[in-house]
Amino acid sequence: MEYNLSEYLPREEETLMGSFQKILVPLDGSECAENILSSVEKLATDSKAGIALLRVVYAHVFPGVDAAEAEVKVVREAEEYLRKLEERLKAKGFKVDTHVRYGNDAEEILDHAGQKDIGLIAMSTHGRGGVKRFLLGSVAEKVLRHSPKPIFLVRCT
Repeated sequence: MEYNLSEYLPREEETLMGSFQKILVPLDGSECAENILSSVEKLATDSKAGIALLRVVYAHVFPGVDAAEAEVKVVREAEEYLRKLEERLKAKGFKVDTHVRYGNDAEEILDHAGQKDIGLIAMSTHGRGGVKRFLLGSVAEKVLRHSPKPIFLVRCT
């Protein structure tokens, strides 16, 4: 599905497009989350903004498993995942930096978004409803409710 982003954003004279240096893109490693990237490429091109890719990880450990080793493993996997995306975006001419944070998804996204050069958070929502949403929660909804920064959400189809 193709989106005309200009329909959803204020006109240039309203200065949103010129008001941010960087677009924060939280990713969870899923294809669904990556659906936002084509829209981010358009936004970054239109606003001449950089792109900050963020992956928040957490290692669920069982008794007998070395917690530090598990943490290092998930962080390394996240770094490798983001490195591939970074290379792809840089090859298209975008300014990209990557960040891996450890902890609660929504809290870490909001904390990272607090940086002064982040002007917009762009992310996909998995579109869960009902019981799944209740049980799994919605990171996008938590970020939307608590973010002081503008958010661009795209529902995963």
